[in-house]
Amino acid sequence: MSVSELTRPPRLRPGDRVAVVSPSGPVSKDRLDAGCAILRGWGLDVVLGKHVTDVHDRFGYLAGDDADRAADLQAAWLDPDVQGILCARGGYGAHRMVDLLDWTAMRAAPPKVFGGFSDVTALHEAFANRLGVVTLHCPMVGTLPFVNDEWSERRLHEMLVAPERALVLTSPSAETLVPGVARGVTLGGCASLLAAEIGSPTARPGAAGGILLLEDFDEDLYRLDRIFTQLVRSGWLDGVAGIALGSWHGCEPGVHDLVLDRFGGLAVPIVGELGFGHGPRSITVPVGVAATLDAGAGTLTLDRPALR
Repeated sequence: MSVSELTRPPRLRPGDRVAVVSPSGPVSKDRLDAGCAILRGWGLDVVLGKHVTDVHDRFGYLAGDDADRAADLQAAWLDPDVQGILCARGGYGAHRMVDLLDWTAMRAAPPKVFGGFSDVTALHEAFANRLGVVTLHCPMVGTLPFVNDEWSERRLHEMLVAPERALVLTSPSAETLVPGVARGVTLGGCASLLAAEIGSPTARPGAAGGILLLEDFDEDLYRLDRIFTQLVRSGWLDGVAGIALGSWHGCEPGVHDLVLDRFGGLAVPIVGELGFGHGPRSITVPVGVAATLDAGAGTLTLDRPALR
C-alpha cells in the first residue's frame, strides 16, 4: 500500500488558541516561557497543558506520568476552542503514552495543527495512521532552535499562518547524494524512532510511494548503521520514491557515506542536509503532503500549501 495524501488542517490566524503540551521529556521552564512569549508575539492565545512542566517521580527523563501526558494531548485535540497543538520538546516518552490515547474520539474531532519533531516522530506516525491528518515536523516551543534562532522561528510562523509562501523547501547546505527527481507524499522524521516504531500498532506499514524525511541526533555511526539496516531489512523502505536527509547534529562523521552504503541500492534520488531536524537551525516540513524532490537542485517542492 502506497503512502497517501492526508487531510490538511486549517492554518492559524491571529487570536487562535494554541495548546502547548509535553508528550515526551521534561522541558526547561525558562525555555518554555521564552517560546510561549514568541507565540504570543504572533498574536496567538497560548494555553499550557495541565501537566506540561511535570517530571516523573522515578524516571526523570519523562515529563510526568504516561497517563497525564496522554490526557493533556487528548484534551487539547478534543477541545473545540483549540486550533493548534505544539509540543514543548522531544526527548523520550511518546512510545509509552501513544496507546493510551482514545483514537476513536480523536478521529471524530475536526483536524487541527499538530507540530513537533524528534521523539514526536512516533506521534507523527500515529496521527497519519490513525487520524489521517497532516502534521508538521518543526522546531518545538521549549527548544533552542525556536527560542534562539529567529530564522527557524520565522520558517515555522510562515508555515503556520501563510503556508502558500512555504512551498519550496531547501537550505544553503543542501547536497546531492543521488541525483534525480521523485514524486511522493512526505513521511518520516527521526530515524531511530522510525526503526523503533516498526511493528507497533500505530506505525505505518511502510514508506512505499513516499518521500522519506530522515534525520537524527548524537548517534554513533554503528548505531545509525543498525537503524538504517533495520529499515531496509524489515522491508519498510520497499518502494520508497526518494529520501530527503535533514541534520545529523552531534552524530559521528560519515553519515552520508553510510546512507549511500545502506540506501544506495534502493536506486532513488537522495538529497542531504535539507535543513530540518536537531541542528541549531531548522526549517519546518509537513508530513503527509504530496511533493516533488529534486535531488540535483536540493529542493523539496510541495504540490499545495500544507495547511488550508
